[in-house]
Amino acid sequence: KYKVRLYKIIKMDLYFSDYFKVDPTVIEDYGAFNISLVFDLPLFIDPFLLFNSKNEEYKKLHEKIITYLKFLKEKSTQGNINKGALKAWYLFQEVEQNWFGFSLNGNKGSGLGMDFATALNENLHRIFSDFGEEKITRGSHLEKLCLIKEGIGKDNISDFATNLIKDFLLEYTEKFTKENIAEELTDDFRVKKAKFNYETETWEEGTYRLPKFNKNFVLLTPKELLTKDDTWINKPDLIKNFEDIPNAISDDQLRFQINNYFESQLTNDPTKEPTKKEKAEAAFSTLQHYPELIDFFIKYKEDNGEEAKSISNEKVEFSNKVYVENVKNFVNEFAKTDFYALHKEYSHEEAVRQINNLKDFIENNDGYRLFYDNQGKVIRSEKDLQLLFALVCKNSIFDVNREVNNGRGPVDFTISRGRSDKTLIEFKMAKSTSLKRNLQNQVEIYQTANDTQNAFKVIIYFTENEYYRANTILRQLELLDKPNIILIDARMDNKPSASNA
Repeated sequence: KYKVRLYKIIKMDLYFSDYFKVDPTVIEDYGAFNISLVFDLPLFIDPFLLFNSKNEEYKKLHEKIITYLKFLKEKSTQGNINKGALKAWYLFQEVEQNWFGFSLNGNKGSGLGMDFATALNENLHRIFSDFGEEKITRGSHLEKLCLIKEGIGKDNISDFATNLIKDFLLEYTEKFTKENIAEELTDDFRVKKAKFNYETETWEEGTYRLPKFNKNFVLLTPKELLTKDDTWINKPDLIKNFEDIPNAISDDQLRFQINNYFESQLTNDPTKEPTKKEKAEAAFSTLQHYPELIDFFIKYKEDNGEEAKSISNEKVEFSNKVYVENVKNFVNEFAKTDFYALHKEYSHEEAVRQINNLKDFIENNDGYRLFYDNQGKVIRSEKDLQLLFALVCKNSIFDVNREVNNGRGPVDFTISRGRSDKTLIEFKMAKSTSLKRNLQNQVEIYQTANDTQNAFKVIIYFTENEYYRANTILRQLELLDKPNIILIDARMDNKPSASNA
């Protein structure tokens, strides 16, 4: 078994500030987010933050979105829009150059397809029938579409909004580029669909001086426009708070009719409490029957708009802490070891090495702190953990891919060299309610689909109870102490800081 180890610090340009040689404080002072140029960050633009902003320029950006939607509504009411018009006016590629979304292998996304285009066109003269002339809400909101249409979510809304304000983002980035980035790291880019010309009813190109990365340009985005998890106006909140919405209706007859209809959609058994799923289905059915309820919900969201700003700021700062500051510390610590050394071995051994080095860093070198915010709140998202693992594998000479789908569902990671040497890795949270079922079936299914016998299950726990739960499940399944199952202790309460030990 031949190995080559290079004991040296490998410098990685992880972030915009690294690659373009800009002090992070300059980006901070400009108001932009210091994006990663290795993987998308799970942030996106929320149109409500434009609508509710005290910044007049941002408010005008929201008006710009609404103006374009009014244009589309006018066209939709004139008759059937053909496929060519749908493609010209409704279809947009994801603005991948802002490096937001959630792709651990770069920044490629799917963009807005025909499903979104058709849904928006059909609903512009249905749920958007009073668009621009609302009587209940203070303004018009694109997010209304995701409240009533299945399959339309925050990514669609963000992609659409981002495309409609793309010229602002281009000019915002161009200004920063000319003031702060060395000329040899920039270029003039001809950008498609930069601005819409209402006279010709066509999208026009524009030329901008922008940062250059891998033959493409990069866009900066103001932090004030970003959020994480969901838009302020979103379906989960609508369903969750549905029973309180009719109380905001002053018309007592309409309020009674809505409540009565909602009750009629629930189970007929008075002795049986409706399940969460049954309530959600009844709520959605009621919304279809009384679509004006959506406007009352949006009005409630408008009235509590300052909370949206506060929550989004908190989420963005949390993301900056986790995905920028913590990851930088993460990489700096590993650079002091041979973690980024180059190895020539089998994929199984590479997987063991990567997982065990990660385990050692988390358990014995203060690495567990990466999974907590300043208040000690733990990150329990498997995707967040996958992101960190993808990062530490970035300089591997092996082919490391995530969520490879061979028809039986995606596997978290594959580490491979050629078709015959492949190892699978699945990350699991010890707290997960599906842990037992996944341990029984998941990786075994993936092994068959990927034609490999090498697979690891990595279970991460954050409390003593989670540790005992994981061990109990492993014992029941006769998997305790199996070499391909690795537990990582990310508890905060059972270890002193390495700096004080």
